[in-house]
Amino acid sequence: MTLQQEIVGNAMQMAVVSLQPGQTVYCEAGKFLFKTSNVTMETRLSGPSQGGGQQAQGGGGAAGMLRQAMGTAMQVGQRALAGESLAFQYFTSQGGEGTVGFAGVLPGEMRALELDGTRAWFAEKDAFVAAESSVDFGIAWQGGRTGRSGGEGFVLEKFTGRGTVVIAGAGNFIDLNPADFGGRIEVDTGCIVAFEEGIQYGVQRIGGLNRQGMMNAVFGGEGLSLATLEGNGRVILQSMTIEGLANALKKAQGGDKEGMTGGLFSTRQG
Repeated sequence: MTLQQEIVGNAMQMAVVSLQPGQTVYCEAGKFLFKTSNVTMETRLSGPSQGGGQQAQGGGGAAGMLRQAMGTAMQVGQRALAGESLAFQYFTSQGGEGTVGFAGVLPGEMRALELDGTRAWFAEKDAFVAAESSVDFGIAWQGGRTGRSGGEGFVLEKFTGRGTVVIAGAGNFIDLNPADFGGRIEVDTGCIVAFEEGIQYGVQRIGGLNRQGMMNAVFGGEGLSLATLEGNGRVILQSMTIEGLANALKKAQGGDKEGMTGGLFSTRQG
C-alpha cells in the first residue's frame, strides 16, 4: 500500500501523511508533530519487520522470546553507539482514514524517497524522519580511513525494503548524479544528505602537504578532507551544514567561533 504524503512549508518543512485504515507509519522519537484522534501511537525499542510494522516473532516458547529480546537489544545497541534515538514511534489508523504530521529538527527541506526493493538508500545521521512499516531502518558504519576522516559521514542510516521513507536536512537540497560530472564529485562532508546504493563514498585529503594544501586546510574552512562520491546514482546534498549553523548561532550570541582561519585552527569546542 503506497504511503500518501505531502511535503508542506518552506523554511521548515513538514510531512503530512494520510493513512488508510490499518496502515502503519513509524518515525524516530522526537519527529512527531500531530495526529488525528483515530490514529493510535505506540513507542517501541524494536525496528519494523518486513511483515508490516509488527514486532518480529522469534518463534514459539522461551527460545523465541529470547531471540526476539536479543535482536531488539542488538538494534538498540547499534543506535546508541551511533548516537541515534533509542526508540521508534508507530502510528496506525483505526476505523477510517487518519492523518499524521512529522518534521525534522533543523530549518530546511524534506524529501520523500521511494524504495522499490532493488536499491538501498544511505543517509546522514539524524536525516531519518518517518517511513512506511515495510521500510527497514538500519545503521551502516564507515570503517577504516573513511570512518576516521569522514566526520559526519562516519555513521550512516540505511533504508531497505519497499515503500516510502521521508528524510530531512538543513537549508535547500540539490539532486546530483556523479555520472553527469565525469563519474565523481567532491563534497564538504557535512553537505551530504543521502545517496543511493551503488554510489561509492570515500574521503580524500585536500591537496598535498605543500603550501597550497595548507592554505586550503587553514583558510578554506573545510579542514583537511573532502568527501568523494563516485558512480551512477542519485545523490542529495544540502546547502547548510549542521556545523555551519552551530557556528553562526555562536557568533550571533557573541560566543566562541571559528574566526578567519576556518577549519584547522577552529576554536570550536566539542
